[in-house]
Amino acid sequence: MLVCTVNTHLHNKSVIITGAGGGFGSLVSQKAAALGANVTCADISLEAADVVASGIREQGGQAQAVLADVINEEHMHVLAGKAVEAYGSIDVMINNAGVMPLAFISDHKDALQPWHQCIDVNFKGVVNGTVAVHDQMMRQGRGHVVNLSSIYGNHPVVGSAVYGATKAAVNYFSESVRVEARGKIKVTLVKPTAVLTTGLAAGVVNPEACFGAVGQNMAEFGGLIQQFAEGQIQAEAVDTNDIECAIMNAEPIADAIIYAIDQPWGVSIGDITVRASGDHYVI
Repeated sequence: MLVCTVNTHLHNKSVIITGAGGGFGSLVSQKAAALGANVTCADISLEAADVVASGIREQGGQAQAVLADVINEEHMHVLAGKAVEAYGSIDVMINNAGVMPLAFISDHKDALQPWHQCIDVNFKGVVNGTVAVHDQMMRQGRGHVVNLSSIYGNHPVVGSAVYGATKAAVNYFSESVRVEARGKIKVTLVKPTAVLTTGLAAGVVNPEACFGAVGQNMAEFGGLIQQFAEGQIQAEAVDTNDIECAIMNAEPIADAIIYAIDQPWGVSIGDITVRASGDHYVI
């Protein structure tokens, strides 16, 4: 059962997670609930969010599902209100929803609409989510905003002009929120490396654009991706207990998010980059 058996800093905290219907979001929802959090699972698919929330409740945890398109400001304010109505507060807001339409500038005919969606979801969605909870957290006198960024926000590389720019914008925005709300709202940036099992790669417009972030490791990385797609990859390449692990699953990212939010109120984890120890990314 999802019953908290130890004292944690997450016990009875009200936690909102966007994109909770799958990937990092569903894992974080489950892990937070297992530590005693009251979870609001938000997703553009209410059905997907409800599957996660129902599973948590079946295991004895506390969770509700809410339809929320992060692009829609009204949705986000309604989401915040439902969390307060159900649990009395908003202690943690995890802006997790995102898309990854990697493409070269020369791909603009195919990529322009996905790029506009990327800007809306990855950056405007983070702004909308933060604004929706800001006043409530300030009234409470404390809160915590966690924003999912990426290693792609660290440095510009070919193939990720728009995606990387949205993540760099998230970095800048997050640090500004931290400075303005110092002593009231904690802010954490989580920068994962690529995780092939979350479905995020389905948004890639041009697969060749993925190679810009691996630099001199392009040939080796390309072979690894082909092996992964064909189910022929070596066990050590996907084993998180092996130093040669090159392709990570979503679990360590979710654990990093849980680590950041399961802290005393006086401790703020500002920035976490999570990589596979043998990954090929040079940014």
